[in-house]
This record gives sequence, structure tokens and C-alpha cells, in this order.
Amino acid sequence: MATVYSIQKTKWNQNVPSEKIDTTELAGRVRVAHAEYEAASLASGDVIQMFNLPNGARIISGRLAHDALGGSTTLSVGYAAHTNAAGTAVSLSAAAYKAAAASTSATAVNAANTIALGENSVVDANKDGLPVSVTMGGAAGTGTIQLTMMYVVD
Repeated sequence: MATVYSIQKTKWNQNVPSEKIDTTELAGRVRVAHAEYEAASLASGDVIQMFNLPNGARIISGRLAHDALGGSTTLSVGYAAHTNAAGTAVSLSAAAYKAAAASTSATAVNAANTIALGENSVVDANKDGLPVSVTMGGAAGTGTIQLTMMYVVD
């Protein structure tokens, strides 16, 4: 049997000299971003900007909770148009963290919970940060929408 090491373990005790491990990978502090929006006939295609995550933050996970918003409604979680750290415009990605799914019943679902959906990704944004958003789809919806995301910056 072979012994293998993660990138971080290699930096810490296999490389000579050892390398610093980023605080978003070891010993960082978990932060919470939470926002709530009370929708009143929010139209399909409307984007709710919930909060901004700071540049360099490592996204750990997210949770979307909502009331029964109405027949044929869907919600997705992503980010609004913004500028990255290099100064380049980035287009809206409505489903970067959670694909559109029915919001016809009151429930809570995970967001940013796979590598493909941004789990453990690092925010690349300018000084304004990454505007995390929820997008209404399918039909107009009414009710409470909450989004919580956990992240590490230091």
C-alpha cells in the first residue's frame, strides 16, 4: 500500500521548506451570509440580489428555504452580473449554485453542495464582492425566500 498526501498536507510536511497553507484551507473562520426577501407577485425571470460574498472567500455550502410560492414557480441560486478581480465583466449565472427547481411547496434545499455547483470554490470578484442571487422562474410567485451561505475568508 502506498501513502499519498493531499495538496495541503504536502505543503505542510512534505515540501522542504514547508509552504504556508491558505487560511481558507486550514484554520480559517467560518462566516455566515443570510438574507430574506418577501416576494409579492415576483415575476418569472426576476432576480433577487441577496448578499455579496467577499473576494477570496471559499464557499462551503448554502441553503435555500422558501414558502409555497405558487403553481408552476421555480427558484435557482447563482450570481448576478459583476466584475471579477481582474476587472473583467462577468455575466449573470442564475443557476451557478442551484439549478431551477419547483418552489410550489414550502421547503428548504441545499445550494453550492457539489463541486459542479460551487462547493469549495473561491470567489473571484472585485472590491464589491460577488452578488449572490436567487432567480424566480416559471410563473409569478408570492411568499418568503431565504438564502444562507457559509464561507471562509480568514
